[in-house]
This record gives sequence, C-alpha cells and structure tokens, in this order.
Amino acid sequence: MFTLDQVRAFVVVAEELHFGRAAERLQMTQPPLSRQIQKLERAVGVRLFERDNRKVELTTAGDTFLIDARRIMALASGALQQAQRIQAGSAGTVRIGFTATSTFSVLTSLLNLVSEAYPDIHLDLFEMVTREQISKLIDGELDLGLARPPFDKTAFASRLLYREDLLLAVPSGHRLSHRGRLVSAEDLGNEPLIMYSPAEARYFYDLVVRLFPITSENVVHTVSQVLTMLSLVAGGRGIAFVPASASRLAMSGVTLRSIEGVPAQPVELHLLWAGETRNPALHKVLDCLRQPSL
Repeated sequence: MFTLDQVRAFVVVAEELHFGRAAERLQMTQPPLSRQIQKLERAVGVRLFERDNRKVELTTAGDTFLIDARRIMALASGALQQAQRIQAGSAGTVRIGFTATSTFSVLTSLLNLVSEAYPDIHLDLFEMVTREQISKLIDGELDLGLARPPFDKTAFASRLLYREDLLLAVPSGHRLSHRGRLVSAEDLGNEPLIMYSPAEARYFYDLVVRLFPITSENVVHTVSQVLTMLSLVAGGRGIAFVPASASRLAMSGVTLRSIEGVPAQPVELHLLWAGETRNPALHKVLDCLRQPSL
C-alpha cells in the first residue's frame, strides 16, 4: 500500500519532470525522493516514469495515475480541513426538534441566520411536541429543541428565544369580528370553543385555562394543532385562542382579535439543550442565536 507522502512526491516530480527541482519543492534531498518514487512504483506494480541521465518522462500508466493521484491529494486535503472545521464547530450536523407553531414564527429566521453564518453546519429538522423533544434530548437523539415550558431546568440548559401575544380567532362575520373595542372575557359568554388537547398541546391548554374561565360545556372540539383550529374556526365551528404568529397563515374566513386584560406576549418559545454537549457545532449555533435579529 502506498502512502500520501509517496503520492505527493509523485505529483511534484510529475509536474517538474526533474528530480532536483522536485526535491527543492518538497524541501528534501534527491536520494530519499527517488526512494519514495521507487516504493510507490513497487506498490502500484507499474513504472510511472521513464528516466535517464538527460530527462524524466511520465509513462502512459504514469499519465493516467497522475489524474487519480491529484484526486487523492485533493480528497486528503478536504478531509483534513473538514475534520478541523468539525472540531472547531464551524462544520458538522445539529439535530433540531421544533414544535409545529414555531414554523409560523421564528423557525425560518433561525435557520437562515445559522446557515448564513455557518454554511457548513447541516441542520436536521424533526417536528415534535415538547414532551417528545425532551425525551430525544435525554437520549441524545436531538442536539437542540425549540420547546415550550415547563421543563426541568436542572436537567437542561435553556434560553428564551421568542415571545408573542395570544389572540382570539373568530369566524369572519362573527359578532366579535366587528367590535371597535378589545374583546373582553365577558364577551366570550357561551361561545362554542375549540380547545387545545391537554395531552398533545399541554402548554397552550395550561396557558388558556390560566388566563380564561373555560368551562367544559363550551368546548365543542379538542385538537392539538393551531392549523386545525383555524380551519375549524373558518368553518364556523367555534372560536379559539391562538398565538399571534398564526396571522402569517392568512387563513381565509378567520379574523384575529386582541383580548382585553391578557398579559403582553404570554406565549413563550425556548431553546433547550443538554447542559453537557460534545457537539462543537451546537455551541456555534447557540452563539449565533444570541443575536437579537430573530
């Protein structure tokens, strides 16, 4: 088997067609260079050069081998640089879990920001609810989560990424869609409500229950996805509480209204990751996401 040093020596001799000049480029003396070429020819099993006291020429086999030798050197150089980038964190893979609603708000901006700063970091995306993200982070199957609280702050490191308002979605033409003032809790009365699943959308379920006097008699449907909620609202099935980023869906037949007395931007999205991580690329991503441009 030949070595990279032998291949490098062959390429330089093939370019110079002179052992003396090639030895100077390689910063070595001529005898060990000649031995390198001889060892390479024995490993390959063919003569690569025709040489005498006056000239050095590539054989036909040498001409062909030179093409692959240059490719080998390029691959070796690329592998070295890639390994160095991965060690430094400027290349590699970061596996990101995200909630469906984060796609309405911050996910695309986050991906664009990281890709612009670190084009050699590959971002693998996995859509899942916070509970699943936490399990995957514990098992090491995810590097980073875009998750909703609550979560164990002793088991994970976290950072608030994004906050937004909670709005009321009503069918267009509904009595609440035309009011000049803010909608109040009293205005909701006995309106049929499309509610979040307490199992599959626990964060939003707890948030709505904490802010509004919800009664089970008013709940006509229980779902887990905001897009499904808006579709049902558009169909006149009821009203629903949705994050402000849902407005980006521009759902026909739905009007979004602000609600009186609701705290400003109560909907939170956090970055979540294992406190001890061996992925250098994750640190680069986290540093990148400290910027306020999201």
